Amino acid sequence: MKFFRVVSCFSLFKKNSSVTSFTDVLLSNASVRFFSGYITREMDHMQERQAVQHWQALGKCLVIGGGGFLGRQLVRQLCTGGAQVKVLGRNHYPDLVSMGVECLQGDVTNLAEVFAACQGMDTVFHTASLSYMWGRRELLYQVNVEGTANVIKACRETNVARLIYTSSPSVVIGENNIVNGDESLPYPQQYNADYPRSKSIAEQLILKANARPANPDAANAGKLLSCAIRPHLIWGPDDPHILPRIRKAAARGRLRQIGDGRNQITITQVENAAYAHLLAALELSGQARCAGKAYFVGDEEPIYLWPWLNEVLSIWGLPQIKKRVPWGVTRFMALMSEGLHYFFPWLGEPFMTTFIVDQMVRSHSFSHQAAERDFGYHPIVSPQEGLQQLAGRSSFLTTKYTK
Repeated sequence: MKFFRVVSCFSLFKKNSSVTSFTDVLLSNASVRFFSGYITREMDHMQERQAVQHWQALGKCLVIGGGGFLGRQLVRQLCTGGAQVKVLGRNHYPDLVSMGVECLQGDVTNLAEVFAACQGMDTVFHTASLSYMWGRRELLYQVNVEGTANVIKACRETNVARLIYTSSPSVVIGENNIVNGDESLPYPQQYNADYPRSKSIAEQLILKANARPANPDAANAGKLLSCAIRPHLIWGPDDPHILPRIRKAAARGRLRQIGDGRNQITITQVENAAYAHLLAALELSGQARCAGKAYFVGDEEPIYLWPWLNEVLSIWGLPQIKKRVPWGVTRFMALMSEGLHYFFPWLGEPFMTTFIVDQMVRSHSFSHQAAERDFGYHPIVSPQEGLQQLAGRSSFLTTKYTK
């Protein structure tokens, strides 16, 4: 109502005034600036109140893995929107505590700890997972699959209303190029790494858990609504995963372009990834059109991987990638490296694996039209803004953000 009253007063002022002198012009312009500023402030405050109201509709929120790269951004956006937030993570996070976040130290593999964290929660975001691209099969299964099963069980038994899971497009990536892929893509019969296999199993557990109470016969049994979000290659300042590896390899002169460099990739700036989770949760609290489904999300448009990497390297002041290696040669070398590390595990993780090679040479781009249709997803950070953030934080080679 304030907005309309201001507009009416401004119209009345303009109607009854006649600007006949330079002084009148100055006064008129000053009035315009005053009213315009007032209107702008009122609209900004209105948007802020709407944002607070939206995230508050999620009730009490638990972010599992809230100390991680994506989890922290999710916590920030929730806190900015006025939500009450709790974090379950493996470490202590003083910076989150200073934001008013309740932090619990625990592990998803411990059902009792997950159960305690879920008590009294309305919305749970499960972002915690391991992303090893080589070896550690049992540990990957224990954390990514059994840990997710623990989260589902705890949510059901504590009557959590909504569960949003951070999945990965790798669950549908096989041996072929994917250009503008959508949610009709099936799970492949075989995976060339344990990480996507474990994420696929976990995602299917999440989707099957949708609308299934722990005890249907109980009088107060509530239905758990669940969905999965598939952000591809999350990036941004403080990234402890992808970009630091690329920067390290480039600084050592070990980075080579694999293939012809024309592969299209969907990437997801971390703020966009977190925002998608929040919108999905909000939809689950309303019409729930996304319940029981998985969704691709990403930045505005796919990028050509190698030119984009060169642009990032230029921000860091590192040499451009000029040398090229054929895909077949690189994949053969990765296979040999995997075999060597398999028989001599004390060597650690191979520098290059077949999974990583395939990721860097093939097109993997995805449409987020379904996410836009069902819960209004749209990127809030453009590619240009994302690169500007990197330029402002060019020394972010860090591993301080661990779940």
